[in-house]
Amino acid sequence: MFVGTLRMNRALQFVFATLALLFFMLALGNGLNEPNIIQTAGYLGIVCGLSAMYTGLAQVLNEVCGYELLPLFGVKKTELAPSPEMDIAGK
Repeated sequence: MFVGTLRMNRALQFVFATLALLFFMLALGNGLNEPNIIQTAGYLGIVCGLSAMYTGLAQVLNEVCGYELLPLFGVKKTELAPSPEMDIAGK
């Protein structure tokens, strides 16, 4: 899911990056039976949850207000220009 957010806003990227890291840490902590890693993953889960709540709130409020009330830190979208080798006419 994180890869899918790479063309979306930074807020969603942060949510899914922390979620992926959280799952990795939980698997590692349980696999090694290491309670400190599991506890650290718990704190990361709190950060992930709070950031998800902010992102959801910002998306709803921005849509309702019609302008950017809370920033989502958008990503600049670049258009891919066709290269000279990619001629549509087949020349």
